[in-house]
Order: sequence, then C-alpha cells, then structure tokens
Amino acid sequence: MDLSVVKKEVDEAVLVDAHAPNDAKLVRIIWVDGSGQHRCRAVPFKRFNDVTKRNGIGLPFAVMAASSCNDCPAAGSNLSSVGEMSLMPDLSTKRTVPWNKQEEMVMGDMQLRPGEAWEYCPREALRRVSRILKDEFNLVMKAGFEIEFLLLKKAVRDGKEDWVPFDSTPYCSAISYDAASPFLHEVVASLNSLNITVEQLHAEAGKGQFEVVLGYTACLNAADNLIYTQEVIKATARKHGLLATFLPKYAMDDVGSGSHVHVSLWQNDKNVFMAAEGSSQHGMSAVGEEFMAGVLHHIPAILAFICPIPNSYARLQPNTWSGAYQCWGKDNREAPIRTACPPGIRAGSVSNFEIKSFDGCANPYLGLAAILSGGLDGLRHHLQLPEPIAFNPYENASKLKRLPQSLAESVEALEKNNTLTELIGEKLVVAIKAVRKAEVEYHSKHQEAYKQLIHNY
Repeated sequence: MDLSVVKKEVDEAVLVDAHAPNDAKLVRIIWVDGSGQHRCRAVPFKRFNDVTKRNGIGLPFAVMAASSCNDCPAAGSNLSSVGEMSLMPDLSTKRTVPWNKQEEMVMGDMQLRPGEAWEYCPREALRRVSRILKDEFNLVMKAGFEIEFLLLKKAVRDGKEDWVPFDSTPYCSAISYDAASPFLHEVVASLNSLNITVEQLHAEAGKGQFEVVLGYTACLNAADNLIYTQEVIKATARKHGLLATFLPKYAMDDVGSGSHVHVSLWQNDKNVFMAAEGSSQHGMSAVGEEFMAGVLHHIPAILAFICPIPNSYARLQPNTWSGAYQCWGKDNREAPIRTACPPGIRAGSVSNFEIKSFDGCANPYLGLAAILSGGLDGLRHHLQLPEPIAFNPYENASKLKRLPQSLAESVEALEKNNTLTELIGEKLVVAIKAVRKAEVEYHSKHQEAYKQLIHNY
C-alpha cells in the first residue's frame, strides 16, 4: 500500500472537513426600512469575506419606500422599481448570532457605491446630524432605550387559534418575572454576548408585558443596540414557543408599549447636560436646557418619526404614562419629556431627559436623527423652556397644547417643519412622509389590520 497516497487522501478529507463549517455559515446583513421593519439578506461566509464586505449587495431603491402593509413603493416617495444601491456591511457591528452560532449578523449602510452614501440611508442620516452637532457645538448625544414588549402565547378561543398574553399580573410582579425567568435569562445572556449592557429588567403593567433597560452609549451605537436587542427578544421568544411584539397598542383596553429613550449631551467624555452645582433652576446646564427646548418645540413633527404607524397613536393617550400634551416635567411620567435624576446623581441635578413617546416600531436611526435635529435647532436659536408641569397635564388640558392624535396629524406637522426636513435631508423626508401616508390610507380602510403587525414588529 502506498502510504503517501493514503496520507494525501486523509489530508484532503481533513481540509474539506475544516472548510465545511465556514461554507455552511451565513452572514445576515440587516437594514431597517422607512416603516421601521427589520429586513435582512444572508450571504455565505466565504462570499461575504471574498466579495460582499468590499462591494456590498445590491438592493432596489424601492426598499426604503415600503410600508408595513405593502412591499411596493409608496406613492409620492420618488422611489420606484428603477435604481439600485449597495448595502455595505459595517464591519464594526458584526456579531455572532447568539441563538444560531452558525451565523453572524451585521448592520448595513446604504451606498450608491463603496464609500459614497445614499441620501436615503437612515444610519447615514443619523451620522450626518451627529457630525453637525459635533462640528458646531463640540457635543456628542448619547442615548439609552427602555424597551417594552408583550409576550404572547398560543391559545384556542372560539375554536380558533390565537395569540394571547403570557400572563395577567401587575407592574413589577415577582410571579410574572419568575414565570418568564428562563426566557429572560436567555435574553440577557445573548445581549451580554453582543456586548450590549442591560441595566435592569422587570414585568410591566400590561398583560404579558415586560421591559428591558439598556445602558446609554453614543446614539448610532444605541440605535444598533436597539435593533439587535429586538432581534434577540423575538428570536428567543420563538425558541420558547412564544411571540414577542413591540406593537404600541395590542389590546385597546390595556396599556401600550414604548421604547422610551433617555438622552444626554457629552463633551470630552463629560456629561454636560447636567448643570454645575447650584448653577441652574432646573438642574440642567444652559446647553442642556436649549437642546431640550428644541426637542420640545419640534416634538409634534418628531412624532412622525418616533411613532410611525397609526396604532402608535392609540398609545399616546392621557393617563397612560406616554405623553399626550406638549409639555415637560421633572420626573413627571405623564409628560412626553421628563427630566431624570437617577440614583447616584447629585440631588437637584438632572443627568438626562426621557422622551416617552418613542415606540418600538420606529426606525431608531431616523427617530434619533429627528430628536437630534430638534435639539440642534434649540442650540442654534437659544430656545428657552417653558415652566415645567408638576401635575397630571390632563388636569389642566385646556391650557396645554395636545400633541398630534393621529399619524395624519404628525405628518401634517412634519410637512410644515423645515428644520427637520433640512437637517435630515429633503429627499429622505419626502419618502418617509409618503410611507406614513400609505400607512394612514391602508389602516383607515382596514381597521383590524394592526393585529397582524405583531408578526412585523
């Protein structure tokens, strides 16, 4: 027997074996469209390394004009079946998929060609507005999300299979937490593997509702973390035979779900939203007050980005801790904007402010870009805050301006808002308004269609 031949055959077999896992491995390239839906394409590992990470993958322009109810481009978006851009992987975001170790995932940037951003790219819109904040004021906006969601389980009602809440327990129920702990432990372990900081988690007030609180970071990273966290929560729920949804209002007789965002301003690694000791009436620096005043001023139009579907406005009602009136308050959870003084912060000081209206259907890159744009306008024009509201706004509703009560109203506010349009980009805003109008038209004719969105969001 020729041992050299045997050795060659064994070596070739080992070589094939060694390559097999990589050949089978896939990389998901994720993007978030104008309606806030997560989408992806998967590429074999070898092709990703050989081709895709340099050249991206081709996508039609139309993907940024799809709504939650139709994959066709929305009328008036100026995007159609003609034209293609490249989805380029941002390699700094590449991670192993925690629930499927044979795969990796990476966030994608939309480019006309490698190195040239497409003006409809949501991640680039956030980068662009962040650069303006840095260039004009030497400031960095950081953000952290509180993510509420419903856990649903299958049940048979009236002879039909349906999704019903996981349980029916009160806010911060220890029983609810314990029942869901196998799922929650797996979620936290997955987020740890993705280097996403979890600050706390608990059962919320709604039936089957839970909340996961993420640590704050630079706003582009915060948006990436939100997307990955939502992916983890949905995938882990499926593994446990459950369905997780971020839909703002699943049951009209129960509380809604949001993705409250906490915002702060930083300069040279120091939080400059917070006032120096004893230097401010409200615990904020002058820069912090002007920035927050800009967000408050523009919030009717900002809602078109952070509350993107008609169902969002079923949540934004008085007495639901989501913010229904255009006001702010100190630790006032009925105001859409509240200043926060968390444990460890000097008494009387404010480290950040929370925007309670933000929900889990929003494209977080566009949502944060809109918030940042409002804040920039406040800084540029030295806008001043009104007095804080120290009571339930509903008790004095006649003296306060009601925020938009429908998606149509927030789109109307956006159409009148030149500031957000100029900073985010006119072409992108035109497309977003078209997507929102498509949502309004469809859901006005299909009143119960929102229930199917539990599978989209």
